[in-house]
Amino acid sequence: MSICPKNKSSKARRDKRRANWKMSSATLAKCSKCGALMVPHRVCKNCGSYNKKEIIQTAGE
Repeated sequence: MSICPKNKSSKARRDKRRANWKMSSATLAKCSKCGALMVPHRVCKNCGSYNKKEIIQTAGE
């Protein structure tokens, strides 16, 4: 059994409620070592560093 609504909700009210389910763009931060855009709190894919420390050896270096 499902819940029966007491009153009819109009299409406008329904759509206002659903309007907030938008996807947000990913937040990006500049790498403190190389300046490339990266996801915060992750190892930089460009230089392989995190918090100004080299974590991953990259092929370019």
